[in-house]
Amino acid sequence: MLTTNPFAELSASYPDLFTPGVMQVYIILMVLFVIGGTIIDLMHKKSAKYFFGNAERSKKNAKRVLSSSEKNGLLVKTITNEVLTSSEFSNPKRRLSHLLIMYGFIFFVVATAVMIFAYPTGRGDATPAIWPLLWHLGALMLCVGGYWFWFAIRVDVAAEGKPWYKIAPRADMFILSLLATCTFALIWSFTKGMGIFFALFIISSTFLFSTVIWSKFAHMFFKPAAAYEKKVVWADGSREGLPDMPDLSSAEVHEKFPDIPTYMGKTPPDMGPGIRREPANHY
Repeated sequence: MLTTNPFAELSASYPDLFTPGVMQVYIILMVLFVIGGTIIDLMHKKSAKYFFGNAERSKKNAKRVLSSSEKNGLLVKTITNEVLTSSEFSNPKRRLSHLLIMYGFIFFVVATAVMIFAYPTGRGDATPAIWPLLWHLGALMLCVGGYWFWFAIRVDVAAEGKPWYKIAPRADMFILSLLATCTFALIWSFTKGMGIFFALFIISSTFLFSTVIWSKFAHMFFKPAAAYEKKVVWADGSREGLPDMPDLSSAEVHEKFPDIPTYMGKTPPDMGPGIRREPANHY
């Protein structure tokens, strides 16, 4: 079952209704929903305008010009840290949950596209086993990471005071529709194609991709670019318009700001863990 293409089985069972063309048109429509929703979201929030405007200001305030090798190094660091490993999460549980959701979603979507466009006809076992296996594995990974986030991480009463059943429609529609899509997809596959679960799978996936403009979906595309730009502005010295941080332990700074030793001690870097006294338990 885990190595059977459920879409080929669907096409074989209902050849007049779920033809390869119908399934392929549906995938293309979902892609258009994502592209259109992302563009509208960027225009509505003016994220792109702010991003490019901030980049231009940073160039004017830059204290040094970065070489191509430095920019490439920052790009690689962004891809490996912020994209592939999500190192921005201090909480290891939140980070692992995020990685399970992200890679599970990638496996699920890629395997769906391959099975529908490359192997849409014939019985499901005619498809190379790797693709349905990735499809089921991706859905399982997403469900594990997603339900872990929803019931154990998001429901952090100490941090946010949110019980699991308290839903914020705009904030939670993405994760809930994502979980519903993969949950009903697995149940549909495990129950040998029961119609009700297939209908719920299609409804939830359509909702997921058609509500990009209101959900956090578009954030996934903008976040890596913003992370890279932030590394660049700190490397070229523009520092997002923030002033340089002086050496707070130097005598010259103490003479200019005599209250620093009073509030931070004579060696501020060694004044104690401060906010890091308690390890990150939330985000």
